[in-house]
Amino acid sequence: MQNAPSHYYFQNYTHMKTTIITNIKKNYFILFFAAISSLTMAQESPSISFSGSIDAYFRGNLNAPNDENAIAQGSSFANLPGFSLGMANIIASYEGENFGAVADLVFGPRGTDAIFASPMYSLTGSILNQLYVYWSPSESVTFTMGNFNTFLGYEVISPSGNFNYSTSYLFSYGPFSHTGLKVDFDLGNDWSAMLGVFNPTDLTEFNPTGDYAFGAQLGYAGQYLNALSSQGGFEIDYTGGFNASESFYVGINAAHYSESETDISFSGFALYPQISMSETSAFGVRAEYFAETGYFGAIGASDADGDSSVFALTLTANFDVGALSIKPELRFDNASEEAFINNTADPSKSLSTFFLATVLSF
Repeated sequence: MQNAPSHYYFQNYTHMKTTIITNIKKNYFILFFAAISSLTMAQESPSISFSGSIDAYFRGNLNAPNDENAIAQGSSFANLPGFSLGMANIIASYEGENFGAVADLVFGPRGTDAIFASPMYSLTGSILNQLYVYWSPSESVTFTMGNFNTFLGYEVISPSGNFNYSTSYLFSYGPFSHTGLKVDFDLGNDWSAMLGVFNPTDLTEFNPTGDYAFGAQLGYAGQYLNALSSQGGFEIDYTGGFNASESFYVGINAAHYSESETDISFSGFALYPQISMSETSAFGVRAEYFAETGYFGAIGASDADGDSSVFALTLTANFDVGALSIKPELRFDNASEEAFINNTADPSKSLSTFFLATVLSF
């Protein structure tokens, strides 16, 4: 709300008539600004809120070393051995009547991995996970500009938004965030859409190339078809799920990425069945198959043609104690190539890992 001036006063000591007219105008202005002030006060006041999460975990390989030769899956986050730090995530949100802003800050190893230590701008690394403003000229249209997390995929950066603690290959290969302008549309009857133009993938601070990426999303009742074109690469992604019963849910994610001028591509499919045992406990599985071509590289060792694949099965339990979630997890990765090592440091196609994570949401 903009404060109205408390005085509007003009004096003319040479002419009494001018003084009288001025006083009349003064009274009108006082009444006018008082009315405007009352109307503004009657509107919903802007609000500022804070939220976020804090997480830490233990990670131990069951069939591979846990010392200086420790090895991890080729997926993002939760890759450090022993008792390890995740991240502190602090989100400040400002919300007005039809506009707002979000500043999302991350600290810790998981946060550093999520923002790539801001390689384009800061040698010491940024702490900004998201930073954007939005404006809704109507209830069905919202413009957002700045840096925001990706619209592709089933999983997200913050562990408080995921059922499993470790992340999938599909999530790890896709973009984490975009910087640009997007427009979200509420089409009614459970339909939604989004169109956006962004800096090239992973260039989240500024654009040093002059190229741009283009994204689109079509949604219906919690099912989303996503597309992203960036620097000769094109990705199509489906994210959704369904409730089989009141206590049983199955999430789904599938994606394919390819580059027009290279032999690089990846494809993957993941199912997320989850069952609630009570209001405070649930069990879930992530079953994922992922394949890459052309030495894409994150799985590990590749064959002569640069092709490799992996099947990963992740079993996770969630126990909630108020705002605290305790997540014991077993993960089994089996690759087509010798992407891992065993306890004798020999090449191996499989890796088994135990996690124990704690995630506090506020």
